[in-house]
Amino acid sequence: MPDNHPRQVHRLGPRPLPLHLATANLILLSSLAAWPSARRASPFWNPLLQPRLDALLPALANVDPSDFTDALMRAGIARLTAMTGAMLRYRSHPWQRDLADPPAVWAEGGSRLLAYAEAGIPVLLVPSLVNRAYVLDLAEGQSLARWLPKLGLRPFLLDWGDPGETEQRFDLADYIARIVRALRHVRQACGRPPLLLGYCMGGNLALAAALQSPDDVAGLALLATPWDFHAGGAHHAALVQALAPAIVPPPASDPDALPPMLDVDVLQGFFWALDPLTALKKFTLFGAMPEGGENERRFIAMEDWLNDGVPLAGRVARECLLGWYGENTPPRGEWRIAGKAVLPQDWNKPALVVLPERDKLVPKEGAAVLLAQLPQADRHDAPSGHIGMVVGPRAEVGLWQPLAAWLTATAQRTQDTEQSRLPQRRRRAPGKAGGKPATKVRA
Repeated sequence: MPDNHPRQVHRLGPRPLPLHLATANLILLSSLAAWPSARRASPFWNPLLQPRLDALLPALANVDPSDFTDALMRAGIARLTAMTGAMLRYRSHPWQRDLADPPAVWAEGGSRLLAYAEAGIPVLLVPSLVNRAYVLDLAEGQSLARWLPKLGLRPFLLDWGDPGETEQRFDLADYIARIVRALRHVRQACGRPPLLLGYCMGGNLALAAALQSPDDVAGLALLATPWDFHAGGAHHAALVQALAPAIVPPPASDPDALPPMLDVDVLQGFFWALDPLTALKKFTLFGAMPEGGENERRFIAMEDWLNDGVPLAGRVARECLLGWYGENTPPRGEWRIAGKAVLPQDWNKPALVVLPERDKLVPKEGAAVLLAQLPQADRHDAPSGHIGMVVGPRAEVGLWQPLAAWLTATAQRTQDTEQSRLPQRRRRAPGKAGGKPATKVRA
């Protein structure tokens, strides 16, 4: 008999849960300490908050201080209760992602290449290494990979998978070499070079792969790709410089042993440090959503993906956290793969730089630096945040449609350019020898 009972969902998130709970308690309870400090002009009071306090004081002129303290405590407890109740609601919700993977047409190590169509303009999608690839195939109505074929595109999603013994020894050069081999497979299978799309950290890897093998790439789209890691968030850079040396795994002392990896919860704790109030804010909003609605389902799908992290190879973690974030090597021309600098200005084919307008993870100012360094870069501003840009309710209008238009136009322009470079005898119209030559297409 079929089992009509929903399977029990065991969620770990929001990860790391103890850190999110402790932070919310600390932040809200600190209001109780801040209020007496403000009233008594304590030297510990933040002077930047003084104008806001001055605006508040007239409304409190006739309020008993002890009554206000009691009200402040009740408000804090109410917010904590709302947040924890929303977390429990999320953790016990029965929704589960149930999309079946399309066929894998190529594999190497723990990675697979998933094919979402059998015909069309080929596009290789490269996600980040620290989250699952299915953010680009999240759920019905939230899948860029399943939507693109409707417009004549043929997506291939590079699913990095879990790091096995091979990948645990990888550095960024090894992952980039894997992208190059996937590109060549797609080119051979489709008979033409694919477009290459990188999302977040996947954009950095995609750019490096395109520079290594330009003949295998027709055009390059970079979505929310960090480049200048110190632009638009100096406090983030300082925070990373302080934390990274303590959390990055040290090199293995035994060359034959598997190098240590950066654990998922440690990595999630690193992202927590960039915005410690994230869980408090988003779960408070979630708690106010009607049950059974589309917004609830979307939130759960996105949160499940966020908490389904992947550990990072130690060598990769050192390159990213110490090199990219700490030393800001990419915009300075100091990020090197196999001894050669990764320079956007060397990419002489079409490129698209997508900038989410409300990106808290990748500051817009840092990603926009690529526009000045890529010789043929187009720009698109997506009216969403880092993840909402791809899977949010406005993703189709805000990103998918303009992205598909750019991919299609770039593929056509690239094909026309290649045809115009063919010898004259190969560009004659089919028919008798000496027939009317085919019309030239301007590049």
